[in-house]
Amino acid sequence: MTTRMKTALSIAGSDCSGGAGIQADMKTMSAHGVYAMTAITALTAQNTTGVRSILESTPEFLADQLDMVFTDIFPDAVKIGMVSSAALIDVIAEKLTGYGARHIVVDPVMVATSGSKLIADEAIDTLKAKLLPLAEVVTPNIPEAEILAGMDIKSPADMETAAKVISETYSCAVLLKGGHDLNDANDLLYKDGAATWFYGKRIANPNTHGTGCTLSSAIASNLARGMGLEDAVRGAKAYISGALGAMLDLGKGRGPMNHLFDLKSEYIKEA
Repeated sequence: MTTRMKTALSIAGSDCSGGAGIQADMKTMSAHGVYAMTAITALTAQNTTGVRSILESTPEFLADQLDMVFTDIFPDAVKIGMVSSAALIDVIAEKLTGYGARHIVVDPVMVATSGSKLIADEAIDTLKAKLLPLAEVVTPNIPEAEILAGMDIKSPADMETAAKVISETYSCAVLLKGGHDLNDANDLLYKDGAATWFYGKRIANPNTHGTGCTLSSAIASNLARGMGLEDAVRGAKAYISGALGAMLDLGKGRGPMNHLFDLKSEYIKEA
């Protein structure tokens, strides 16, 4: 008897410390019962305190990875995270368009939680022109949304204005994440001209490495499973709350969450 699973593809960088990037995405997708695949845009030497170095994939190698995924196990959803150069963005846009990829979630990663810059300035324009118009939803945080909307965001009203600008400019839904000392843990979904707030309670956990990666891959997982966007966002926020609420404490800086906080298995029972 054979078994089928929903599938999702993470196009992102590798985090050798395991808390963000494709490692966070694979854990998140697995926790949602979705088969996870990856196309690696870069290798990063990083941990909870910062990023030491980045080794970028060549456009040719990224193209090969995408070809091998799409021609064999077609993903039900695609999450795009860290892409540091315009040449790689061009490849991703070409392949996703050519293969007719569906349920594309773009997390416009520009700066790591530790403050390290993760994208070249010239790549931002290519991101705007080539990837955002392909997205079903884009998930910027406050600083990223300020860049995408070209405005300062200082209030919930500013969040609504910025989300509207981004949505109308790039023809996609926008999940503008709160935080960054603004609006607690409340996120704003702007879709089809309507704004919906998702209210959350801030969890007093300083270990937030990889939260953006995790939220976007949880949304992609839920879309792959057939949820509508609002339910996908609602479920993803609940998952993030659980992962943060598990209060995992690893590393000397901003540590990772426990992505598998809800895992129950005979293989992890204490001896």
